[in-house]
Amino acid sequence: KSSFSINIIVSFFSPSGYENSLKYSFADIITYLPIDTKRNVKSFLDLLNPSIIFVVRYDIWPNFILEASKRNIPLFLVDATLRKNSLRRHPLFLSFNKLLFEMFTEIFCISPVDFENFQIFNLKNVDIKIAGDTRYDRVFLKATEAKDKKIFDPGIVANKTVIMAGSSWQDDEQYFFPAMSKLLKNYPGLIFFIVPHEPNIPTLERIENEIKSFSNSIRFSHLIQYNGEQVVIIDSIGILLALYSSADIAFVGGGFKSNVHNVLEAAVYGIPVIYGPKIYNSQEASNLAESGGGFIVHSSKSLYYLLASFLRNREFLIKSGEIAGNFVNSRVGATEKIIDSIPKGIIQKNLTKE
Repeated sequence: KSSFSINIIVSFFSPSGYENSLKYSFADIITYLPIDTKRNVKSFLDLLNPSIIFVVRYDIWPNFILEASKRNIPLFLVDATLRKNSLRRHPLFLSFNKLLFEMFTEIFCISPVDFENFQIFNLKNVDIKIAGDTRYDRVFLKATEAKDKKIFDPGIVANKTVIMAGSSWQDDEQYFFPAMSKLLKNYPGLIFFIVPHEPNIPTLERIENEIKSFSNSIRFSHLIQYNGEQVVIIDSIGILLALYSSADIAFVGGGFKSNVHNVLEAAVYGIPVIYGPKIYNSQEASNLAESGGGFIVHSSKSLYYLLASFLRNREFLIKSGEIAGNFVNSRVGATEKIIDSIPKGIIQKNLTKE
């Protein structure tokens, strides 16, 4: 039985991707990709000398792909997505992108629509397959790990309906806070967790000032002194996924600012997910809403009525949550499909046997 010594190097071009993955336990090295010049790429590949390269989604940097291909390093594009109106399909850029895509060994698409859109390139000697989206696997794994984290006394939320506002911006809160104020007046047994996207001191103080007219509040770091406050303001980072596991309903921020944040992190726990209308960057937010597990609201009034509907109708809340949970769970497994589809000969040839 053969075994292989594998070092995993995870690279990012954007600071957000890099910073969010610093605690990824399976990586031996987490690093930035260099600016995509020929000289930079050659130095980078000389230094790392990778055996196999997985490119994720949109990170198709031409000089990097060209140099890796010259070195005969197997290239796999995963979570591949291509909109019908993508500039890559435009006649002016079609030939160039065909050249790049033909340097890949295999392309693993997210959906049948993406698979069909890739056919315009008429790629030679490149296997194109439908594998699904590995983001669902990552969210499922992270949620499984987060469920075991006891980050506050569960007695605080016992016999209460927990409404979580995750990754909220001020643009979101100007819609959420009026609805929250009205709900606290009309429905007993509620507790709200506000998780600002940027929990710095000015933001925390602003939130406290904005809600003090209708509710008492406490910061998460002071929960040891909890005394029945109905609003908990999170002043820590990196715990949102664990917090969602305690929620009955989630409101995900960004949808009233520029783009909604990750709706899957809440949906994976089997709770209904609410968000504003700006979902242009998130196909999963659109699909979740179509499934009945996600809900798009356009005003504070519509947000209030939706939340009130959940509170009055427990069956509606539970059913919507089940749909959200199934939406994620039914899409888990893309990573396994990709690994199983890679020809074993490539693995044996390119990875060093011990």
